[in-house]
Amino acid sequence: MSLLEQATAQALLADAEVSPADVAQCRLRLECFLQRYLPRFYRVEQHELARVVLQGKLSNLERKTAEPIAYQARRPRKPVQHFVGAGGWDDEAVMTELRQHVAQSWSDPDAVLVLDPSAFVKSGADSCGVARQWCGRLGKVENCQVGVFLAYVTATGQSLVDRQLYLPQEWAQDKARRRQTHVPAVVSFQERWRIGLALLDRSRVELPCGWVAGDDEFGRCAAFRAGLRGRGLRYVLDVPSNTLIRDLEEPPPAGQRRPPWRRADDWVPALPHSRWRKVRLGAGAKGPKVVWATQAWVQTKDEDGRVGPRERLVVIRTTDREPQTWYTLAHASAEVPLATLVTVHSRRHGAEEVFAAGKGEVGLSHYEVRSWIGWHHHVTLSLLALWFLEMEKKQLGKKNPGADRASITRNHGAAVTTAGTQ
Repeated sequence: MSLLEQATAQALLADAEVSPADVAQCRLRLECFLQRYLPRFYRVEQHELARVVLQGKLSNLERKTAEPIAYQARRPRKPVQHFVGAGGWDDEAVMTELRQHVAQSWSDPDAVLVLDPSAFVKSGADSCGVARQWCGRLGKVENCQVGVFLAYVTATGQSLVDRQLYLPQEWAQDKARRRQTHVPAVVSFQERWRIGLALLDRSRVELPCGWVAGDDEFGRCAAFRAGLRGRGLRYVLDVPSNTLIRDLEEPPPAGQRRPPWRRADDWVPALPHSRWRKVRLGAGAKGPKVVWATQAWVQTKDEDGRVGPRERLVVIRTTDREPQTWYTLAHASAEVPLATLVTVHSRRHGAEEVFAAGKGEVGLSHYEVRSWIGWHHHVTLSLLALWFLEMEKKQLGKKNPGADRASITRNHGAAVTTAGTQ
């Protein structure tokens, strides 16, 4: 028996088949989806170009930039490139509509808004915001652009709902480069944590949520955490393992009024086994399903050495032979169980998953635009395509519990490609 004749292979092949009905249904669902958004593009010709670009992003093209999208749709290249790179339409109107759509579909008062800075490696120095800066994907300083993204993560689904390009200080102060890349006059230098707060303020208007989560770039910033507390937002934020903490439940040494300061990763090894709790993450959790966790009420110091308010230090460790450990600071009342904080933290894996889908499935990292407007146009259209893909995943998942994103993308990529060339 050949490999392709085996039962598993036959099931995969059957899953990959695209029938005429599949194509028709995909075209119909995409067209219905677009009817909500097309009024946000001002002119009739923009309506058709938006349709072409989204079909291209949802197709099985290897490179989903404007030129191959145009060629696949048998369209002139320049109108598609202009629409994405400099078209006169309002990104924020489209993103507002997307957030309202997400709220209507997946509204959840316990949802987690996850902040995620992401780098896009770029050669040269002409693209807006390109600089030598930290690239998390490569784990080193590299020539790249950095966008700050916001994901809306619930127990049943997730979507990227906002974005902004980070403009390094040397760019913000360079009038010539601002002019060449069409940076709006109202845009000034902002640290990434300030951009994060602005994205949260904008998105909370449409999206109910219970928590904010993020990596240690945000968690280690005392001013960011203070900004969340001032807004009445609960959070679970990663912090570096060398964060200095004072365990407020620890008896002070003889002759001292307060407990000592120590690094978080020095504090953990001294804990007795009885301080740890096994937490089982329920349905909808991404990443590890069972972890060990411990917590304590602590204080930390800000960048200037000032002592901060009481927060909950939550340390989470996987059950692997070589465990992975996360150190987090949480702002939540004592009534909130430890298991809830661990579950909130696990929702970050959902944001990572949808972001990977954006880069891998709808061409989020495939672009050749250089301007501020072009970057935001491209990312807005990518997030719109990604939101459609997430909705399709949920719809097809109900019909086929074994369906995964890869098979859905494969089937719908073929279907949309067929639709785009008819």
